[in-house]
Amino acid sequence: MGTEFTVLVPARHASTRLPGKPLAEIAGKPMVVRVAERALKAGASRVVVATDDARIKAAVEAHGIAACLTRTAHPTGTDRLAEAVEHLGLDDDAIVVNVQGDEPLLAPELIRAVADLLAARPDAAIATACHPIADPAEAFNPNVVKVVLDRRPRGPRALFQPRDDSVGA
Repeated sequence: MGTEFTVLVPARHASTRLPGKPLAEIAGKPMVVRVAERALKAGASRVVVATDDARIKAAVEAHGIAACLTRTAHPTGTDRLAEAVEHLGLDDDAIVVNVQGDEPLLAPELIRAVADLLAARPDAAIATACHPIADPAEAFNPNVVKVVLDRRPRGPRALFQPRDDSVGA
């Protein structure tokens, strides 16, 4: 059966780079619905979209996906998810995987791997899937989140995740 986990998908309508992005249609369904469907394929016991927008909540629920409304003033998606965890009454030791609402092609196997990593590493409260940047131009692209890792013997840990090129690419 494997690790039991919940996927939370942060989605806000007022994106600076592309307002309304979660509702952008991909083959007849909103992007955020496609993301939630990938999370379900990963074997999550529960998938919930955390949004500050009634339009997103309605669109998600129309496709049979759970959603919860959060405050609009969150500085990050992680803050939005913390509020969602409270709303949902999840236990402190619950495994929660944060799947970004604009990743409709994210492999379900990767989502499952993050959940399994969290289960295997109880000292880790959060896990981030990342990979090396292959194209040097992406290191300077503000639309690409970079992850700065340390070099721990038991496995690297993310130190910070900037969008700019401040990591000395």
